[in-house]
Amino acid sequence: MGWVKVAERGAVARDAGAEFDVGGTKVAVFNHGGLHALEATCAHQDGSIAPGEVKDGVVECPLHFWHYDIRTGRLLDYLKGVSLKTYRVEEREDGIYVEL
Repeated sequence: MGWVKVAERGAVARDAGAEFDVGGTKVAVFNHGGLHALEATCAHQDGSIAPGEVKDGVVECPLHFWHYDIRTGRLLDYLKGVSLKTYRVEEREDGIYVEL
């Protein structure tokens, strides 16, 4: 699919996340120490991680409090070897782009 514009510059608040539908793929973009993009659906019960609290590079799923590293997508508790897919993300002059 390549690089896709998902939002205008500044659309994702600092230390927060937002979910975007990119050609049927739900992607969460976080603005925390730079932009980070990963699969938006928690591996636990399919809830969105985008509205979760972000602290020290970790997002907490708002449904059942699973924790994911926003840089790697790796689940940090409960189960070993679980990760959400990550995507390259860039803020360009005309908006925020994600590579799928």
